[in-house]
Amino acid sequence: MRQPSLTDGFEKYRKKTRKEQFLDEMETIIPWKELTAVIEPFYPNPQGAGRRPVGVERMLRIYFLQHWFNLSDPGAEEALYDSRAMRRFAGIDLGNEPVPDETTLCKFRHLMERHNLGDQLFHLVNEYLRENGLKVGRGTIVDATIITAPSSTKNRDKARDPEMRSTRKGNQWYFGMKAHIGVDSKTKLIHSVVATSANVHDSVVVGNLLHGNETRIWGDSAYTGKKKSMTAVAPNAQDFTNRKGFKNHPLSDEEKSKNRNKSKVRAKVEHPFGVMKRRFGFAKVRYRGLAKNTHHLFVSCALVNLVMAGKRLLKKARRQDLQASSA
Repeated sequence: MRQPSLTDGFEKYRKKTRKEQFLDEMETIIPWKELTAVIEPFYPNPQGAGRRPVGVERMLRIYFLQHWFNLSDPGAEEALYDSRAMRRFAGIDLGNEPVPDETTLCKFRHLMERHNLGDQLFHLVNEYLRENGLKVGRGTIVDATIITAPSSTKNRDKARDPEMRSTRKGNQWYFGMKAHIGVDSKTKLIHSVVATSANVHDSVVVGNLLHGNETRIWGDSAYTGKKKSMTAVAPNAQDFTNRKGFKNHPLSDEEKSKNRNKSKVRAKVEHPFGVMKRRFGFAKVRYRGLAKNTHHLFVSCALVNLVMAGKRLLKKARRQDLQASSA
């Protein structure tokens, strides 16, 4: 896929950047053949008259770059012209061809959304991780985070996004959507995803965040009192959600101590949220409408899992390389 550049080998004092190191790791661990096979049935046929479409794998690589570095369609085009590391990852040689323009990138994104391929990529990535020894265990941590949306009405429609809603967290009001996830308590990998508007309470979708084989379920106090919903999906699960105090019934010292112990496990759910919101920049929605942002969320969760499992996958890949070289 990659083509050597004319400048390779002539930059005497060049140092590999963190971006290049990250992209090299993703190049190694991502199962490109399996992922592109999901998209190919829906991709335009290169036969016939007219301009030949850009290759599926190249478009998928650019699409992933947009997620990793929080790039819009025009922003991705500009970044590819500007960044040698990104062009190398996408397999683009400016001496022979231009970067795909923003319209091409937009059409590919719409194709992914139209056929709901983000959901398929998420489940395919999780299956790939299971085949590589990262299996989902019997403990699940459930949680939700708010992805904010523009609340301003200074736009063409003079209105906010009708599919986004407002909610209050503490003393602060937020407008946008919620990303609900179920995370394995050992590997910290996301196995279930649900997207709703921000006003939907965390506990409403708790049944959709479980795989059914749990023996323990952790969550914050928002999930208190939802044991019936949990056991309806996972009948053998014990409720390890944090207890909630009330005005006339405050928590005892023993209950507070138990909550602190539960929170040591529950805190693991913040790791994938941190990768998604801080590293990938998905703290704000990029598109209008819940469907487009839900698709974006599923792809982001698939890429979060690959990043979280990166070290284990790299070790396995290096062992295989050593075995191949010694054979």
